[in-house]
Amino acid sequence: MGNILVDFFKLKELNTDIRTEIIAGLTTFVTVAYIIVVNPAILAAAGIPKGPSMIATILSAAFGTLLMGIYAKRPFAIAPYMGENAFIAYTVVKTLGYSWQTALGAIFIGGVLFTLLTVLRLRSWMAQAIPQSLKYSFAVGIGLFLTFVGLTVSGLIKVGTPDAPLKVGQINTAPVMLAVFGFLLIAFLMLKKVKGAILFGILATTLLSFPLGIAPVPERLVSLPNFSGWWNEICLKLDIAGAFTWGFFAVILTVFLMDFLDTMGTLIGVSARAGFLDEEGNLPEIEKPMLCDALGTIFGSLSGTTTTGTFIESAAGIEAGGKSGLTALICSALFLLALLFTPLFTAVPAVAYGPALIIVGLLMLEPIKKINFHDYTELIPAFSVIVLMSFTFNIGVGITAGFVLYPFVKIVAGKTKDIHPGLWILGILSLLFFIFYPYH
Repeated sequence: MGNILVDFFKLKELNTDIRTEIIAGLTTFVTVAYIIVVNPAILAAAGIPKGPSMIATILSAAFGTLLMGIYAKRPFAIAPYMGENAFIAYTVVKTLGYSWQTALGAIFIGGVLFTLLTVLRLRSWMAQAIPQSLKYSFAVGIGLFLTFVGLTVSGLIKVGTPDAPLKVGQINTAPVMLAVFGFLLIAFLMLKKVKGAILFGILATTLLSFPLGIAPVPERLVSLPNFSGWWNEICLKLDIAGAFTWGFFAVILTVFLMDFLDTMGTLIGVSARAGFLDEEGNLPEIEKPMLCDALGTIFGSLSGTTTTGTFIESAAGIEAGGKSGLTALICSALFLLALLFTPLFTAVPAVAYGPALIIVGLLMLEPIKKINFHDYTELIPAFSVIVLMSFTFNIGVGITAGFVLYPFVKIVAGKTKDIHPGLWILGILSLLFFIFYPYH
């Protein structure tokens, strides 16, 4: 079996081994597992019942990640996107008044469009149109975004006042002190060049959280999933026809662009850190992971959850040494196990995975040195991507700002020959994003 895996995933060619890939898969899963709890909690605001929603979350993540491992052979995890789920719950349903069934119909339509664009290789063509400076800025921006998420969920920073939007958290409390310990532990293990440092740090911090009363000890290890409730309440309950209305156009466009740009930015950003990009800054065979994302979105909408795509937390597994699809395969298997061991896998508290996200964000800053700081036509769009990803708490906003600004500064500087034809399309789509985005 081991030899089959080595040959299928070409582990020797990638200079990796089964043990490393397993640790990487575990690391990715542990950093992504919070979605099992968080996604249903957010979608509950839209009226989607939590129990069935958790099953849909797990199944869609397992399906998409399995495709990524077997077909694309990349160490990326696919799961329901944060941001898109909040947009559906709080903007589309609670603010605009549409049903969650209609919202899922829009996501299904978006998934079908993604699939067609991928098969026609239009998505990969547009991905190749992105300048290298923007590709590197995606990696850096995503890194700072992850750091911001990690600092927030760990309690190291918190929302302040309108005059000072952010402030330091309560450092003298047990949860925050444990998060600091987790950060220092991972840093120590990394300095000692321990493989799987991030995973070991998460597990150690989780174990310490139990006796300290920060996280409850799971009452039971095994919990059988209620598939009948999932099937009867949310599976195949999407309203596709209801989404085909003129009033719903802005929602479909927003859902489409958010997923299209988030996936593109995440794939390129994480791949840049992993060293997967070629000399021209392109990801070879990028249409394969893009197709996995598209099919995952279709499956997710049918099963009862929101847009799925490549998770930026995949960077944690990559930092742990993951280089092949075996990392994704292990992660997918763990998602399926989570159907039985939900109490165990969901016991990992935010103060345990938060420090890991901070560390991963730190490691993703490296590509910034590849951005030309002396050419303002490259620096200004890249800078806008980096800061807006973090300060708006929205990866899509940062990416679209870069696509709008890049052609603008090139035109002003008289360097229109630097603009790839595909970038004009991305610029127009990004401009439409800002025009039609339902601001609330």
